[in-house]
Amino acid sequence: MPTLPWDALVADSTLPVRARHLASLGLSLIAPSALADGFIEDSHGTLTLRNYYLDRDYKDDGAKTAAREWAQGFIMNVESGFTPGSVGFGLDARGLMGVKLDSSPDRSGTELLPVSNSDKRAADEYSRLAMTAKMRVAQTTVKTGDVSIFLPFAFASPSRLLPQTFRGTTLSSKDIDGLILNTGYIDRINKRDSTDYQPMSIASPNRRFNGAATSSHMAYVGGDYQVNKDLSLRVYHAEVADLYQQNTLALLHTVKVGEGTLTSDLRSFFSDEDGSAKAGNVDNRNLSALFGYRFGGHRLSLGYMHASGDTATPYVSGTELMGMSELTMSSDFLNAKERTWQAMYDYDFAAAGVPGLKSRLRYVRGDHIELAALNADDRKEREFQMELGYVIQSGPLKDVGLMARKSIYRNDFPAGAAFRDENQTRFLVMYTVPIW
Repeated sequence: MPTLPWDALVADSTLPVRARHLASLGLSLIAPSALADGFIEDSHGTLTLRNYYLDRDYKDDGAKTAAREWAQGFIMNVESGFTPGSVGFGLDARGLMGVKLDSSPDRSGTELLPVSNSDKRAADEYSRLAMTAKMRVAQTTVKTGDVSIFLPFAFASPSRLLPQTFRGTTLSSKDIDGLILNTGYIDRINKRDSTDYQPMSIASPNRRFNGAATSSHMAYVGGDYQVNKDLSLRVYHAEVADLYQQNTLALLHTVKVGEGTLTSDLRSFFSDEDGSAKAGNVDNRNLSALFGYRFGGHRLSLGYMHASGDTATPYVSGTELMGMSELTMSSDFLNAKERTWQAMYDYDFAAAGVPGLKSRLRYVRGDHIELAALNADDRKEREFQMELGYVIQSGPLKDVGLMARKSIYRNDFPAGAAFRDENQTRFLVMYTVPIW
């Protein structure tokens, strides 16, 4: 599904022992004069400023009536080039800081800021400084340290103040024409409102699984293949040790129809428990189809997602699953037995002479929901979502991005459910500037 331009993703990194070994080994073999040929000359850096306001106005009878916070984020991303030669080495550095602008214990918990378990107060500020070592051979790049993953089974969430990352080693190769091969080994996750690494666990809203169970690592392999200019395929296998394993198959096709373009986006996830199954039973098939038609500045999309099996669709806590509903605001629509319908309308105002302005209307409805831990079945949920974004095109504020999102969410879940009736509002101002 397309993402909007203000959802820019910036990764941070921390340097574990194996990253220091790789960096010191590679750089010690290169003379200082040779470093300038690529390592320094090809380096670049950016600073991204994110001002974020998030308001959850709950409309049910729960004790907490709102979660409402405002924060400022600073994301510095510095990437080196590679040293010359058949094997090139490099080093990336990133610094992140979040600063509280407004919060209180009775309305904290938006995940913009870390919150104390004892008094529910949000931190005044939080920060992390991190590095990633990298190596390149031909069109293959290996990174180790703090890494970002934007893959269908674990998409690093971009939806809060600072980015969420992992600790591990990844390999991405483009040596075969048309094929992007990805594989990796991940042992820790740094969530979007945290400053330290934690063992990975399974997302468990509505007590779907044993959310307290943790995994020693996640390993994955797969790739994206561009069959031709109109057809691409995606295949991945991922194992979250002793929790679950998941196979992903996807197809994206475009074809010219009349004056516009028809897109077909088919996705599937097949999930079972792994190893000692510490999270409990995992048995799920998630199939979805999204068809869109674009003409001029208009795009109309209709989609359907069907979950079967005994459990909900699993994913790593703190990430997002790239199913049909990954951009929803108030629920994940991944409950057991859920059947989800979606209608979406996008308009790019560049077609009307206003470049940089885009809008979206979206309606998502799920039914046949089973909530086993809450002794409920045949439940329903729905969300209506509005988005408006603008990137300033000229003047002293050129390239400043403004985004407003509004969600109206309702369900008939029992008391104690993770997803509550709410009206949610988000405002984001973002600006990225080169620092060299």
